Amino acid sequence: MTSIDRDAAPQFVLPLVVRIEKDDPPARTDALETAARAVLTLLSDERAAGEGEWAEAVRDWQDARIRKVVRRARGSEWRRAGYLPGITVTGLAAEVRVYPPVPLDGWPKVLAKLQVSGTELDDPEPPPVAEAGLPVLWMNPELEMSAGKAMAQAGHGAQLAWWELTDAERTAWRDAGFPLAVRTPAPAQWPALTGSGLPVVRDAGFTEIVPGSCTVVSDYLPLRRTTST
Repeated sequence: MTSIDRDAAPQFVLPLVVRIEKDDPPARTDALETAARAVLTLLSDERAAGEGEWAEAVRDWQDARIRKVVRRARGSEWRRAGYLPGITVTGLAAEVRVYPPVPLDGWPKVLAKLQVSGTELDDPEPPPVAEAGLPVLWMNPELEMSAGKAMAQAGHGAQLAWWELTDAERTAWRDAGFPLAVRTPAPAQWPALTGSGLPVVRDAGFTEIVPGSCTVVSDYLPLRRTTST
């Protein structure tokens, strides 16, 4: 499908909600990695495939622009968000709930009331070097994004990696719990990554950044090398 066809198709969005309690917010990298795994968890769920109850919504969403929006919740908001059909994925401390796609202007009221802003998260210390053998989602070191925006971009990157894999590789990744890392390379490394032939997320520019910006490079090759040995 061409970009023109994607624009003409009915537009859907994949909602994600991150739990951010005022006194105990998650670390930024933990939230990004958890959001990426949440997207993969939904894509691999039996309800999203074949004749599953979410399958039609997922197909409609993937036939149009691949939009994801992250909103935040705490306390009673988070509890109410948990009543809607979806999947909650946990990281080290982060909690992210992903829902089947909804029409762009058809958010459930419980989710529509949640705020998009207020996802300013930080890492208390720099994340360690990614463990050998992990797929890595490399974030553009030259772009400033809110944590919510970056979480959506990490989700895009994970989805591009998913599309590159065989069914056997997808199954192995799922069965392992979707291990992955989100890291930011040194600025000098970014041109080599974007020119490597690996999948690159190019943002549509609806929020925060310039249209066409390269936000994430999906290095899924460590996973492919691991599953092929």
